Order: sequence, then C-alpha cells, then structure tokens
Amino acid sequence: MTRQMSVPLFWRVCAINGAVFLLGALALVFSPATVSAPPLWSEIGVLSIGLAASLVLNGILLRSVLHPLDQLTAVMAAIDLRQPGQRVADTESVPAQPLVAGFNAMLDRLESERTASTTRALQAQEAERQRIAQELHDEVGQSLTAVLLGLKQAINVAPPEVAAELEVVRNTTRTSLEEVRRISQHLRPGVLADLGLLNSLSSLASDLTARTGIPVHRDFLADLPELRPESELVIYRVAQEALTNVARHARASRIELGLSRRGDSVVLLVTDDGIGGADPNLGAGIQGMKERAQMVGGRCELSSRRGSGTKLRLEIPVGDRTA
Repeated sequence: MTRQMSVPLFWRVCAINGAVFLLGALALVFSPATVSAPPLWSEIGVLSIGLAASLVLNGILLRSVLHPLDQLTAVMAAIDLRQPGQRVADTESVPAQPLVAGFNAMLDRLESERTASTTRALQAQEAERQRIAQELHDEVGQSLTAVLLGLKQAINVAPPEVAAELEVVRNTTRTSLEEVRRISQHLRPGVLADLGLLNSLSSLASDLTARTGIPVHRDFLADLPELRPESELVIYRVAQEALTNVARHARASRIELGLSRRGDSVVLLVTDDGIGGADPNLGAGIQGMKERAQMVGGRCELSSRRGSGTKLRLEIPVGDRTA
C-alpha cells in the first residue's frame, strides 16, 4: 500500500491512458476487422464505436481516480480556522490519502500557530491595559485629586459669587475623577485578586445595572473549584464583553448571569431577553471571546434568534490549578 501511494498522480493518469490505448491496439491486431481503401461507411461506423468505447472507458477510469480529489477539494474549501478541530475524514481512495494526511497535518500546524499567536496578542493586550490603567490611576487620578484639593481651598477664601462657580467646577472634577477610576478598574480587573471571581462578576453586574438600569439576575454556584488565574481572567473578560454587548445592542429588559460547574468544566452563561439576531461568526468582540476561550482550552458558543434574545455559553475545563 505504501509503495502504491507513492506513485505520483501524473503517472497514474498516464498509466490509465496507456492501458486504454493498449487495449485498443490489441483489439485492432487480434480482431478480424479490416479497413478498406477508401474505407466503407460500415467500417467507419465500427471505428467510431470503438473510439467512443475507448473514450468512455478512459473517462470511467479517470473518474474513479479524480472524483475523490474533487470531493476533497470541496471539503477543504469549507474548513474554517476560526472553528478549530475540523479535519478532513480519511478516505479509502488511494490518490486522496496523501492529500488528506498532508492537509490535516497543515491544519494542526496552523491551529497551533494561531493559538500561540492569539495567546501572545491577548497577553500583550492585558499588559497594555494594565499599563494604561496604572498611568490613569497614578498620573491622571492624582492630578485630579490635587485639583480637587486646590479648588476646596479656593472656595474657602473666594467671594460667594466666585465660590458658587468654583463649586460647579469642583463637582465636574469630582465626576471626572470617578470616571477615570471606573475606566481604570475596567481596564485592570484588580478586583479579581482582591475580591475573587464571584464578587468580581457581581461587581460587573451591579455596575451595569447602575449605568443602564437593566436588572441582572445572578446565579452563582457557591462551591466552585479553584481555577488558574488565567482561566479566571478569561471568564471575567468574556462576562465583561458579553454584558457590554447586551447593554449596547440587545435592547434587553433583563439579563441572566450564571456560573456553575458541569462535570470537569466551569460554565458561564449570559442570557438576555433582547431583540436577538446576533451573528456568532461576525464581530470582533465575539471572535475575541472565542479566542480567549481557546487560549485556556475552553469553548465559547453564541446562540441568538431574532426576537428570542441571545445566549452566550463559555465552558472552561477545571484542570490543575498548579499547572
């Protein structure tokens, strides 16, 4: 079988054509048929039938060799790297077997390289978020705090009419400081290390309700297994992105946020009663959530029907926390 598979396709086609020509030549040599000069119409008819039979036989033989390659080409065109794990099924066709093995090996390499590059990109993104958050907290936050203190002292010594205007500026500055702190917390989820995953998710839900008025019903399993820090960060970021998408696009009146355990996996569910119709294959946010899940060996799925809301499911294996 190995020796047969090593024969190039070109020589297979040549062998098939040669066999058809050889059969035609043998038929002419050993048959009693002769061709007159000039040929008779009956002889031309026999030659035409023989030529047609040779072409049909050649087509059948070539079809048996090339048809599996056509099927393989169609399957290859349907492969999507954004959905890992897809492979071309093994075929019994000898010409297609080397192509199937080579294509599946190429998919393995591409998925491995894509996962590695995605992991590096997400890690760089988190590092940049932390840097920006730190600068907002240390530089902008402290500067605004100093402005607030200066405004307070100015109000104490300013005339009443000027003090009223300074109080307006002070309130605006205080609001800006709170917004900077909120953005800093959004960029760097320090609450994960301080409060834990469940309290961090609760904080996300409370912030969303405070900003949009949409109630978020929480259903968290109390005795969740310990997760690796990167797994907790993925759950937090996916929940954050999902809640943001609901607030921006869903027009929902209620959100369900759940975290539970299913076998050896932790499952995050975010559902809403909004307009639905989200395409699970479009949008940078959705693809980012799926790539984050793949980074820790998980899986993220989105189901959304128009008029029936949207459901996001993130499943992450528990694994060994010390891994």
